[in-house]
Amino acid sequence: MDYKKLKSSHKIPVVGLGTWELTGRTCFQAVKKAIELGYRHIDTAEIYGNQKEIGAAIKGFDREKLFITSKVWRSNLHYNDVLKACTLTLKELGIEYLDLYLVHWPNSSIPIEETISAMEHVYKEGKIRSFGVSNFNIPHLKEALKHAKLPISLNQVEFHPYLYQKELLEFCKKNDIAVTAYSPLARGTILKNPVMVDMANRFGKQTSQIALKWLLQKGLVVIPKASSEEHLKGNLNLFGWELSEEDIMQIGGLNKNYRIVAPSFGEFDN
Repeated sequence: MDYKKLKSSHKIPVVGLGTWELTGRTCFQAVKKAIELGYRHIDTAEIYGNQKEIGAAIKGFDREKLFITSKVWRSNLHYNDVLKACTLTLKELGIEYLDLYLVHWPNSSIPIEETISAMEHVYKEGKIRSFGVSNFNIPHLKEALKHAKLPISLNQVEFHPYLYQKELLEFCKKNDIAVTAYSPLARGTILKNPVMVDMANRFGKQTSQIALKWLLQKGLVVIPKASSEEHLKGNLNLFGWELSEEDIMQIGGLNKNYRIVAPSFGEFDN
């Protein structure tokens, strides 16, 4: 496993397990199997409704070797609500601290400085080790940076060959904010793309591995969702080989600005 150093000085595994829409026994088994296979980074959120199952799955593993990310929902961004949400998340996961705690979505009706102040409080209490955001565009990030007392270590966004958010990525790199790609396979829609299929055949790899490798070589962290052992193993087989610069440029040319996750409250004006 490779690691990326965050602005907080902590290190995040560059490949993690995304658990959105994984629930119940399926979630428990997927997380447990993932850790057994070598995953160390598990991504969840209070809104996913699976933190208890993840807590049960990680029990018995060395906590210090795991990197657990969770997110506070956009309706819980007032000061006291963040404190309550963080406490509940830790209780459900059965752990004493989060490696990374993210604002799940921006909410213009709640001042970001209030949310950041609450994050600073739970950080000082030792409940979180790094603070970040999710689904923030450039204007959101600029506003957050104005008020940030804690380093904004990471921005988790939808990112894949069909949604190549180049300007956002460059802004984050300039400000030393790591980027995690969720839905890195565009819900499977890129897997039949002829360019990707041809490249996978040439490398003797799966199309999904080509897409994930492209993201890694762009400097992103990836959290593909998987539940079967085959897919879990495949998503880890990303090291020891490289795409060429020509390959990287060719995949970048597939961009369609195709956004899969676009809720009515989302603000995507970057």
